[in-house]
Amino acid sequence: MKLNFLIFAMALAAMGPARDGPVPDMDAETRQAAQPRSPEELAQPAAPTRDRPDLVEYAADEVAPQDFRWNARPVVVFSDTPEDPAFREQLQALRAQPRMLTDRDVVVITDADPDADSVWRQQLHPRGFSLVVLDKDGQVKLRKPFPWDVREISRAIDKFPLRRQEIGRSSLGR
Repeated sequence: MKLNFLIFAMALAAMGPARDGPVPDMDAETRQAAQPRSPEELAQPAAPTRDRPDLVEYAADEVAPQDFRWNARPVVVFSDTPEDPAFREQLQALRAQPRMLTDRDVVVITDADPDADSVWRQQLHPRGFSLVVLDKDGQVKLRKPFPWDVREISRAIDKFPLRRQEIGRSSLGR
């Protein structure tokens, strides 16, 4: 019994002092972000702030895969129509956390017009909604038929061999 109490007391002491201070008040920006938004607002890219870098986005007809070789990791979001709920959900997720993507040199390519038959569609052959992640060497590393969270995409990218080399080189410079 005394041993259990001693272990409990040590664990409690290790947690540190209690936080008795007042709960911080939300600032205007946080309060606005917590407000529900309409579908039209969700489709628009989030305004960049100093903590939130711009997410680099291109339409499929603006760029070609070779434009990014060895410079960036294209994340290509395909759909048969811009009104596809999965397409909108994926873009909203990508725009919500741009820091994780820009830290990994990600550019987002959107293609919601199958009739245009872009170079991206010719090379990647999507069907309906599709999320395709390419590495800097131009190889397809990941395909998903449903929207994926930015955190999951980032974790997958961090497992790529080229990304592991980048992480290794960056730790040497410290």
